[in-house]
Amino acid sequence: MPLVLHESAEMYLETILNLEEELDRVRAVDIAQRMGYSKPTISEWMGKLRDAGYVTLNEAGGITLTDAGREVAVKIYERHVVLSGFFRAIGVSEETAVDDACRVEHYISDETFNCLKSYMDKNHPQA
Repeated sequence: MPLVLHESAEMYLETILNLEEELDRVRAVDIAQRMGYSKPTISEWMGKLRDAGYVTLNEAGGITLTDAGREVAVKIYERHVVLSGFFRAIGVSEETAVDDACRVEHYISDETFNCLKSYMDKNHPQA
């Protein structure tokens, strides 16, 4: 049964994507350290994400995004980058821009995000 992706699930997928860029192998302990959650909480969520087809878990404890998981993670990460860039462009401090982008990226509509992205591409291409 597909998992309805709410903010928590999207955050896990985005975190795995970021860790895949940094590490040779992503493990539950890496996710726990990055997100500040307990290993049992991470293990529970990895089981849910695996069952929903968003990650695979291997015998050595490695966690990998599936194509479906990567698609969601890339979408959320792109939103994070564009939103934090927009917030910085209008004068928001770096820390607040990143924190606010983390919250907004999960709830902004596709229509609004696409318009904002188009605006940023035209007016602030390096943001």
